[in-house]
Amino acid sequence: MRAIIIVLDGTGAGAAPDSALYNDADANTLGHVAEAAGGLKLPALARLGLGNIMEIKGVPPVSAPAASFGRMRELSAGKDTITGHWEMMDILNETPFPTYPEGFPAHIISEFERRTGRRVLGNKAASGTVIIEELGREHLRTGSPIVYTSADSVFQIAAHVDAVPVEELYRMCRTAREMLVFPDNVCRVIARPFEGGPEKNFRRISSKRKDFPLPPPGETVIDILAAHGVPVISVGKVAEMFDMRGFAAGAKTGGNLHGMQEIAKLLERQAHGLIFANLNDFDTLYGHRNDPEGFARALAEFDGWLDGFTSLLGAEDYLFITADHGNDPTTPGTDHSRELVPLLFFNKGKAGRDLGLREGFMDLGATVAEIFGVRAPRGKSFLQ
Repeated sequence: MRAIIIVLDGTGAGAAPDSALYNDADANTLGHVAEAAGGLKLPALARLGLGNIMEIKGVPPVSAPAASFGRMRELSAGKDTITGHWEMMDILNETPFPTYPEGFPAHIISEFERRTGRRVLGNKAASGTVIIEELGREHLRTGSPIVYTSADSVFQIAAHVDAVPVEELYRMCRTAREMLVFPDNVCRVIARPFEGGPEKNFRRISSKRKDFPLPPPGETVIDILAAHGVPVISVGKVAEMFDMRGFAAGAKTGGNLHGMQEIAKLLERQAHGLIFANLNDFDTLYGHRNDPEGFARALAEFDGWLDGFTSLLGAEDYLFITADHGNDPTTPGTDHSRELVPLLFFNKGKAGRDLGLREGFMDLGATVAEIFGVRAPRGKSFLQ
């Protein structure tokens, strides 16, 4: 028996009821991407019932969807990746993680410099590709790490591999992780090694990026499954978001296509357990960069792969397709958006049903738990 969760990172399905509190009242990632692209062509997702969830230009509703369909409302505070994934696995986060749009306060930076023995460059909200071009040469000259943040709750440290060895960069990140405690409990510390330059463009080394997140503050569905001997396999950055806890194995990926390839490989060799995957390009490459056309192309690429993937699933395979938050690329800013998320639940041979609006992402985790014969404390399973 296998369950497969595929998170289309940032692929929201319309403004949440409380979206105005986050300045996201007009957000609608799927709807606006479809409009900007002149309509989406997603035949595999349409057959599963994506067009039955909401109005999406080019993706009409079908009379007999192959999957059950609905949307989920996030109950946790915030709109970041970790909060969304945690809630799917039964952790409610009632206080949003802190963000620093004006850069980190002096007490954080001075303590980091004291502990690492290095002065920092940057200390502002910035695009990672832009800030290494701006400060990369000075960094190479001085050896000072580049510290920056974004609209998310992140403390990012960029360093050129010729100036700071990758393991030293990881040590600096661990130092930052140790000192960033409440109320400065930043959700993730991220190591951003880069190479190249100074004559040619600097390039981030995605394969050596490493996240140092806060650990989940309670027992997750992953912990429960692991305790009952059910292997949980991560694809992409999922395991890092749970501080690696409860995972039997994992495959880091270099983008959506690589992630889809790893999911397919796992289906061939993993006879039992949960495959939990995150496809990050929707968010990182297109949502944060205000690129709705690129977002549409990425959805079409996923759809083309999905058609063949579902044909490989058997009667005891359960596929969930969802998202962790929105990231509407048509809005003026580049932040995540507080949105409902789509939910498709496919089991071959079972007729699709309308799952309605689920009050909390934890309903997904409760369903996964029931598939494997265990119980999650929160959430209402929709397996039956």
